[in-house]
Amino acid sequence: MRTIPTTMATQHPDNATAPYWSKDGNPFIGTHLEITDCMASFSDMDIPEYMWDWEGKHADAAVIDKLFTKYYDYFSKLGLGKDIFLTFRLPNIWEEKGYSLLQAMSVILSSEDFARDLGFANRPLFEVILPMTERADQLMHMHTLFQKLAEFKSNEFTPSQPKNTDYLEVIPLVESVESQRGVRKLLDEYVKLHQRHFGRKPTYIRPFFARSDPALVSGLLSTVLANKLALSEAYTFSSDTGIPVFPIAGVGSLPFRGGLTPDTAVNYASSNPGIRTVSIQSAFRFDYPLAKVKAALRQLDSQLPKNKPRIYSDKVSAVLTGISEQAAQYYQQHLTGLVPDMQTIFAAVPRRRERRQHIGLLAYGRSMGKQQLPRAITFTAGFYSIGVPPEFIGLGKTLLGLSQHKLDVLQKEHSAFSTDLEQAGRFLNRDNLDVLAKRNSAWKAIKEDIAATETLLGVRFQPRTNDERAHKNLTSNVLLLKNNHQALSQLIAETAVLRKSLG
Repeated sequence: MRTIPTTMATQHPDNATAPYWSKDGNPFIGTHLEITDCMASFSDMDIPEYMWDWEGKHADAAVIDKLFTKYYDYFSKLGLGKDIFLTFRLPNIWEEKGYSLLQAMSVILSSEDFARDLGFANRPLFEVILPMTERADQLMHMHTLFQKLAEFKSNEFTPSQPKNTDYLEVIPLVESVESQRGVRKLLDEYVKLHQRHFGRKPTYIRPFFARSDPALVSGLLSTVLANKLALSEAYTFSSDTGIPVFPIAGVGSLPFRGGLTPDTAVNYASSNPGIRTVSIQSAFRFDYPLAKVKAALRQLDSQLPKNKPRIYSDKVSAVLTGISEQAAQYYQQHLTGLVPDMQTIFAAVPRRRERRQHIGLLAYGRSMGKQQLPRAITFTAGFYSIGVPPEFIGLGKTLLGLSQHKLDVLQKEHSAFSTDLEQAGRFLNRDNLDVLAKRNSAWKAIKEDIAATETLLGVRFQPRTNDERAHKNLTSNVLLLKNNHQALSQLIAETAVLRKSLG
């Protein structure tokens, strides 16, 4: 059985400050610096896995050539594909143009040849992530495409060389809350199709549960509960089939996108039992001192593999599913009236990586009804930058509609609920919210959400540290600069530094 990494560095562009290795102090990481970022994650932080993103990004197809050529001595000691891992995130051809799919698969094949010629024993690339997985046949299509391409390449282009390995491990990245809650059906069907095609079951499965995109569409509470239900379903599947599962969580730093930072690593691990790999995004790596980052990574390495998963009974699952569905409904109802006021803010959020037009969970140009939504990082950055954390959208109304029994189940199964909300509440600017509520009644509902949540939790959301109070002061100026794009963008960047994450 191969080693399962506990941490996976990703290219998610949520960093507020420049990487510690940057020579010019620029927070923007261009495509030409992705190799540097990858090697820093491997060698400086000892993060054993790095996601190389072909979905909506300008991915460098020469990544293996450059890594092996420039860092030959390093990879002679630590085998890529054995000790450390580069994992391609493929484009989903059912949701976007698959321009780079053939290129990515060709790189996997040619890299095997290159590694062999250099005398390396391991196939450097063998596992890929399929984003927005909704059906088992999509996973199998990736298997069969690669199998056919490997056969064609070996027969037609390199017939005198050893044949390429024609099998890929495929990681299903499950994004929507509906898909996550129904992950058991997906896994069962995948095993059935895999057995039929290959004559055997998968050796293991690493189901990947998204956190940012479903939160953007369905809100914080709905997504957190969907993640927990999916984990339970995945381990129940494993118990029934005997196939090991090693779930991955895609989490960012702010609570809306996961709440994993070097400061919260211990609490995150204990409140999310069953997660075996977590994404370590840019804000985690660059917005905290390197020594603190490395210490937190070691804590995750120690805790995550030991935590026993939480398996829910049918009764508890039914309660959590009902809350998740209701929370998504109220979130979407409340968000509809807010989005028009946020477009100028969204447009001013500074970029941190080079990307193509992103095709994500909501397909072309992310939308909710007729409204256009930005990427999850931009969305989160926009709301935090006006001092209205999106964690609270629709939340109070959801909680008020729950019986005491359902509230008890929620608090028992979501132990970090209060902690996450208190952390988000430190960046609340009530003055801005009052101004917005006078202009647009949709914001009044958010005031009511916050008041109800405070009453139920017995807390008062407000800044508590000097940095948090400074953040409030800066966000008070954001509404005044809505018509000055350049100044607004700079101000948003300054608020991001204080909260240690762009979005």
